[in-house]
Amino acid sequence: MPKQYTISEAARIIKDIQEEKDELFQTFKKDERKGIQKLISKWYSEREQETALREEFVRMSSFENELKHQGFRFIAGIDEVGRGPLAGPVVAAAVILPQDICLLGINDSKKLSEKQRETFYELITDKAIAWGTGIISAEEIDRLNIYQASKKAMITAVNGLGVYPDHLLIDAMELGTPFPEISLIKGDARSISIAAASIVAKVTRDRLMEEYAQDYPGYGFQKNMGYGTKEHLEGLKQYGPCPIHRSSFAPVKELMLK
Repeated sequence: MPKQYTISEAARIIKDIQEEKDELFQTFKKDERKGIQKLISKWYSEREQETALREEFVRMSSFENELKHQGFRFIAGIDEVGRGPLAGPVVAAAVILPQDICLLGINDSKKLSEKQRETFYELITDKAIAWGTGIISAEEIDRLNIYQASKKAMITAVNGLGVYPDHLLIDAMELGTPFPEISLIKGDARSISIAAASIVAKVTRDRLMEEYAQDYPGYGFQKNMGYGTKEHLEGLKQYGPCPIHRSSFAPVKELMLK
C-alpha cells in the first residue's frame, strides 16, 4: 500500500513536481481528500499561468528574434518615464539583453507592481550585456520642452551603454542616431528590450523621487512621484513650487504667475 502523505507533506512535494506524468503526481490525483484535490487544482492553474507567460514572452521577443535572424547582435531597447509629472526629471534607459535571458512576466513597467519592478530591475541590471540611463532635470525640461527633453534623455541613455548597439528598438520615438532604429507604438508591451528599459527607467526615477521627498517634504513625492495628485496640488498651494518643479507645466506655471 502506498504511503498516505499528510496535506502539508503533499503540498511540499506537489509544489516541486514539474511534469504531469510524474508517478507520485498521478498517485496524488487519485487521492480523494479535498485538501489534496485543491493542491492538484492549484498545480494545474500555476502551470497554465506559466504557459501563458511563456507564450507572452515569445510574442514579445519577436522583434528581437527577427533582427537577430538578420544578423544584428546588440539590440538596444529604449524607453522613458516621467513625461507627465509636475515635478522631477524625465528619465530614459537603454538596455541590451543577452539572447538566452528569460524574463517571464516582463511587461510595461506601469503594469507591474513595485515589488515586481524591483525584482526585474535587479535581474536586468545584473544580466544585461549593457545598460545606460539618461536623466534630464526639471530645469532643462523647462528650457527644451518635454518632447525634446525626453529625446535627449533617450540619446544620453544610448551613449551611456558603453558598447555600440547595432540596432535600436524605441518606444514611440525617432531619435535620428547613426544606428538603425525602429519606433514601436506601445513598444513597452511589444518588445522585451523596451519593456526592460521601461523598468530600469521607472525604478531609477522612483528612487530619485523618494530622495527628493526627503529634501522637499510636503508634496508627497515618495508616493506620487511628482504627478499631480490631490496631496501634491495641496502642497503646491501651501508651500509654492520647489526647485524640482517644472515651471512650464500648469498648474505650477499658474501659481508662479500669481
